[in-house]
Amino acid sequence: MKTPVKIRVNGTLRESEVEPRLLLVQFLREVCGLTGTHIGCETGVCGACTILVDGQAVKSCTMLAVQADGSEVTTVEGLSRNGKLHPVQEGFWECHGLQCGYCTPGMIMTAVHFLERNASPSRDEIRHALYGNLCRCTGYSHIIDAVEHAAKKGKT
Repeated sequence: MKTPVKIRVNGTLRESEVEPRLLLVQFLREVCGLTGTHIGCETGVCGACTILVDGQAVKSCTMLAVQADGSEVTTVEGLSRNGKLHPVQEGFWECHGLQCGYCTPGMIMTAVHFLERNASPSRDEIRHALYGNLCRCTGYSHIIDAVEHAAKKGKT
């Protein structure tokens, strides 16, 4: 039995009938065709699937699509405006905050949420904010540089 859902994704209302067990990350990738949100561990440990739901950072592998019914969802695809990168995306580009890129969308979304709450963080605060996101490639230094770069721009 399918359940109707209405979710505003990156400003566009998405209506669909979904299986009640469909994860929000699967809804975004399979129903909406937005593949920027990555599926990593599927247990909420790695953070690769982090998005914003009603302005809060959420690991979308831990939430069902039906739970997001009526919500506003922002994915990494929804951050840029008029062809201009979001300051956090720009920071990752300018500071080489990625290598393979698999964790990058989740890191970016976590950083966006964090900087909305703390516009002038220390490196330790950035490190703590990213604690729930794992990266196997970079050693985190450039990722912290990227978030620090975005904070200094002051346009998050």
